[in-house]
Amino acid sequence: MSKTIEDLQSQMEAAARALDFEEAGRIRDRINLMRGGADAAEAAQADTSGLVRQQPGAMGLGTSRQRPVPPPNWKPPPKPDLNTSGRKRK
Repeated sequence: MSKTIEDLQSQMEAAARALDFEEAGRIRDRINLMRGGADAAEAAQADTSGLVRQQPGAMGLGTSRQRPVPPPNWKPPPKPDLNTSGRKRK
């Protein structure tokens, strides 16, 4: 395992010399996972960026729900009357 960490360290340094800091950061995170007890295959497959691609139909960033679910007994509000909305009485 130390041989693999040494190989990854040399790859990380080469990526940093080539100014590819994103790749160097990914390799650094793999090294930290391996030092924490993960094997090489687990470290290679881990998502260390913290970003996971959302599934189609997702609500947006910052939520884990895929579709909006209204609370129980919720009714949509009535639609406004287009003849009276936005006008002031004189």
